[in-house]
Amino acid sequence: MFPGNVNPKKMKQMMKQMGMQIEPIEDVQQIVITTSRGRYIFDSAEVTAMVMQGVTTYQIMGQPRFEESAPDIPEDDVKMVAEQSGVPMDKAREALIRCKGDIAEAILSVSQQ
Repeated sequence: MFPGNVNPKKMKQMMKQMGMQIEPIEDVQQIVITTSRGRYIFDSAEVTAMVMQGVTTYQIMGQPRFEESAPDIPEDDVKMVAEQSGVPMDKAREALIRCKGDIAEAILSVSQQ
């Protein structure tokens, strides 16, 4: 978009003429992006806010770590696994979490123990 040998002062002037404002966000401690699969956590990252034509865009530079989210397990599923496999409710819940909510797999896993 821009030639490689541009004077930084001229670059700022060109960006200002285009209506762009770029500003670093200081002292960022943590950024968390939550999705249905889990959370992307940036413990230390460089964040830049860019405003262009009234729209603000954030750029995150850093290395995230990913934490999978535990599936939401309905009580009916826990009861079914407990009844079908003959184990206590807490063991049935643990099996369902371990099997990511798959009822058949949870019953098989606790029955084999």
